[in-house]
Amino acid sequence: MHAFDVLGDPVRRRILELLADGEMSSGAVSEVIREEFGISQPGVSQHLKVLRENGFATVRPEGTRRLYAVNSDPLRDIDAWLARFRHFWTPHLDALATELARGKRERRLRESADGPGGDEPVQQRSTP
Repeated sequence: MHAFDVLGDPVRRRILELLADGEMSSGAVSEVIREEFGISQPGVSQHLKVLRENGFATVRPEGTRRLYAVNSDPLRDIDAWLARFRHFWTPHLDALATELARGKRERRLRESADGPGGDEPVQQRSTP
């Protein structure tokens, strides 16, 4: 199975997202996936099997549990394949980063000019 066929399935992508945060038991993965996608435990097990057999996940036994983790090797291969296409979006992302930084800088300058309290109107007390 091609890497993009494996990752083309939203359930498998979600499983990898979960595993990216660290090792998880098959039961914990199944619980999240059942809740989010309504898939049975055997269905989740099939998705874990596809990820494992295609090298995207590793599994190790710990007592009666099976702990799954991401194997980054196939992800590096995908990253290398995507490298030839990055020029399509990198300048746009760089421009976005510049605009975000400019906006943050302008907001900081505006807040420092306004002083504490930001844009709140200043109330003056009248003296009797």
